[in-house]
Amino acid sequence: MSKLTLLKQYFGHGSFRPGQESLVDALLSGRDVMGVMPTGAGKSVCYQLPALMLPGLTLVISPLISLMKDQVAGLIQAGIPAAYINSTLDLESYRDVFRQVRRGECRLLYVAPERLQTEGFLHLTEELPVSMVAVDEAHCVSQWGQDFRPSYLQIAELIRNLPQRPVVGAFTATATQQVREDIETLLELQNPMRVTTGFDRPNLSFEVARPAKKSPWLFDFLSGNPNQSGIVYCSTRKTVDAVWMELQEQGISAARYHAGMADQERKESQEDFVYDRVRVMVATNAFGMGIDKSNVSFVVHYNMPKDLESYYQEAGRAGRDGEPARCVLLFAPSDIRTAQFLISNSQEDLDPERERLSLSRLNRMVRYCKTTDCLRGEILDYFGEPHPERCGNCSCCREEFTQRDITLEAQKILSAVARVERKYRYSFGITLVIQHLRGSQNQRISQLGLDTLPTYGIMRDTDQRQVQDYIDLLLKKDCLRFEGDPYPVLRLGPQAKGVLFQGQRVSIRERASAPAKKTADKKTAARKPDPLAPPVDQDLLGVLKALRLRLAKEEDVPAYVVFSNASLSDMAARQPRTMLEFLEVSGVGQVKAQRYGQLFLDAVRTWLDENQGGLGDFGDSDEL
Repeated sequence: MSKLTLLKQYFGHGSFRPGQESLVDALLSGRDVMGVMPTGAGKSVCYQLPALMLPGLTLVISPLISLMKDQVAGLIQAGIPAAYINSTLDLESYRDVFRQVRRGECRLLYVAPERLQTEGFLHLTEELPVSMVAVDEAHCVSQWGQDFRPSYLQIAELIRNLPQRPVVGAFTATATQQVREDIETLLELQNPMRVTTGFDRPNLSFEVARPAKKSPWLFDFLSGNPNQSGIVYCSTRKTVDAVWMELQEQGISAARYHAGMADQERKESQEDFVYDRVRVMVATNAFGMGIDKSNVSFVVHYNMPKDLESYYQEAGRAGRDGEPARCVLLFAPSDIRTAQFLISNSQEDLDPERERLSLSRLNRMVRYCKTTDCLRGEILDYFGEPHPERCGNCSCCREEFTQRDITLEAQKILSAVARVERKYRYSFGITLVIQHLRGSQNQRISQLGLDTLPTYGIMRDTDQRQVQDYIDLLLKKDCLRFEGDPYPVLRLGPQAKGVLFQGQRVSIRERASAPAKKTADKKTAARKPDPLAPPVDQDLLGVLKALRLRLAKEEDVPAYVVFSNASLSDMAARQPRTMLEFLEVSGVGQVKAQRYGQLFLDAVRTWLDENQGGLGDFGDSDEL
C-alpha cells in the first residue's frame, strides 16, 4: 500500500502537512532524521506512518506515561496495533505486552526511557528485529534544554547494542540551535536529514496581562469562556492549591495537579481533565508534557515561567487541533523573585555554568513579559526563526500604543548609575538603584551612603514600576548593561554617552489611554476565517460534540480520541450525507468511518430534518 493510501486510511488526511513527507521518505529509505516541528504540526505521523511500512518493530521512546497512554489509545482507535511499557503496568500486563510483541501483533511499542536498560526489555530487543527507533521530545537529551532527563542519555547505548542498527528519528517542538546540536551528537544520529518547519503556531493568540489582582482577572476570564477547556499553570504547589480552592468555591469545574499530591489523586485529576469531566486544570509544570488532549482552548500562566522554552511548550498545549486558542501570561514583578528562588534552590544542584544559563534564560523571559513589541516575534527571535515585524494576533499587535519622549528620565537614571560607578567599585543591583532614584529611606540605602549622592530622590514622584520600565528600555537600547553572575549589577552601556552628552533622544512605546485600550481589547484574538471554507453551524457542532462525548464515555476513551474538534468543525461545515462524503472530512480514516460513520451521519440527518426540513436521501448504502 502507498504512503498516501495509508495516510488517508489510518489518519484521515488526503495530503501531507509541511515537512512530513520529507521525513517519512527519509526514514523509509533508511536515513536518520531530526524533525523540529511545532506542537500540532503532526510530528507523530512522521514515525507512525513509516512504522506501518517497515517490516519489523518500531520503538517509540517517550518521556511521560500520559503521552504513551493517549497515543496508544488513539492508534488502536485508528486500527493500528500498538502497546506501551512503563511503570504503570503490573507484572501480568507487562508479560502480556511482551507476548503481543513476540507474536508480531504490535507495530509500535512505546517505551519509557527508564525501562531501556532493564533485563527483560534488553532480552526482547535481542530477539526481535527493530526497524526504527523514534525519539519523541528529543530535547530531553540535552542538559541545556529545560526538560533534561538523564535517562535519555541511555538511548544511544541501546541503539549501539541492538543486533542491527535501525533507522533513528528524533523529534521535538522546542529546541534552540545549541539543543539541536546536542540532540544530533548525544543520540549519535548518522547524516540526518534535518527538517525544521518552524516554531510558529498561527492559531495561537499570545497575550501578556498585568492585572492589579490576578484572582479576579482569572475568574472573569473563565466566566467569559464557560464552554471552553483549558489549563492554568502556577509556579508553586501552594499557589496551585489556593487557586484551585478559590475556583471550586466560585463554582468553576476544576481539578489540580502537582508533585505533592498522591499518585492516585494525580491520576484521577488528569483523567477528569482528559475525559472532560472537569474543564479547567490548575497545575504546576509537572502536568502536561505529552498530554495529547486536542481540545484545549486556552492556557493561562498565573505566574511567569523560568524560561521561554518552558513557556512556549506549556502554552503550546492549547490549540493542538488547529482551532484558535488563547495563551495568556499574567505578569507581576514578584514573579521574577519567585523564579530566581526556584532556580537558586533547584533540586538538580545546578553547577555555576548551568545556573548562569538559567538566569540568562530568565532575563529573556522577563523581556517577553515587558516588551511592547510583537510577542510572537519575541518567541520566534529566541528560536532563531525569521518573522514579520507584527503578527496581528497578539496583545501587543492588537492594542493601541503611543510614543512618549523620556529623554529627561533616561538622563536621570544614567546619571545615577554613573555616580554610583564613580563612588563604588562594585556598583549595585537594579533594586537598590531604583530605591536610590525614588528616595527610599531603606536602612540599606543610608548604610551605603546612597542618600548622599546628588541623584538621590530625583525620581521620587515616579512610580516604581514605571522606573523599572524605563530601565528595561535602556537595557534594551544598550544604554545600560548587567555585569556579573549570579547576581548582576547595573552599569553604563556603550550607548549611554549619546544620551547623556550628545543629544540622543529616547522614547518609550506605551499602551494607549484606557478608552482606546478598551476598544483594542474587543478585537478578536482568533484567526480570520478562511473565506473559501464553508461556514460552521454552531448548533450542529454542539450536537456532534454531544454524540462524541457519549461515545467516548461508552468506550472509556478521551473525547478527542473519537474525533478532534477540528474534525467535528469540518463535519459541521460539510454536513456529509453519504459515507463517501463522510470520508472527505478532515481526520476521518477508513477504520473510524466504519466504527462511527453511520452514527454521525444519522446525527447530521436528524439535525437537518429538524432545522432545514430535510435535504434529500442520504444514501446509507455507500460502501467503504
